[in-house]
Amino acid sequence: METTDHDIENAISERLKRLRGRAGLTLDDLASRSGVSRAMISRIERAEASPTAALLARLSEALGLSLSAFFADDEPATSPLSRHADQRLWRDPHTGYVRRSVSPPGTPSRVDIVEVDFPAGARVSFPPREESRVMTQHVWLFEGVLEMIIGETVHRLHPGDCLYMDIGDAFDFHNPSDRPARYAVVLDRGR
Repeated sequence: METTDHDIENAISERLKRLRGRAGLTLDDLASRSGVSRAMISRIERAEASPTAALLARLSEALGLSLSAFFADDEPATSPLSRHADQRLWRDPHTGYVRRSVSPPGTPSRVDIVEVDFPAGARVSFPPREESRVMTQHVWLFEGVLEMIIGETVHRLHPGDCLYMDIGDAFDFHNPSDRPARYAVVLDRGR
């Protein structure tokens, strides 16, 4: 059965409500921690708005989670194998990029693997996140061209290139070409 954007919005809505409740945070608390307005959080929790990648990252950080952990299941792993057909997809409503959670859910691993299809001309900016200073990631490009902008430094990746980086600093993903880019993010949630 194919997952629709409405199904994804409902899943994000339920997940955000559950995580906020588990953390014992009010809407105002989460708004204050994340810098996202109370009204926007409320709209997301009612499945009336679909958050962008940057906004969802800010909410995740305020909850003490990585973006990958936000999408992870709470239930223990039922299998060490993650079948392609069962991997969760999420589409950023602003850029159209598609994020696939590749890692088997519920494992005790600190590593998450994500596959991304990134549209031509797309750009996603992540603000500095103090909570992520213990996290690192590898960005491994399979197809297309990808620019990773970290501070004043621009790393231009071509197929086969892999960039290692801390994720606590502000950074941008940018596809400067007229073709989609496909890459993997291998995230280590702690050193």
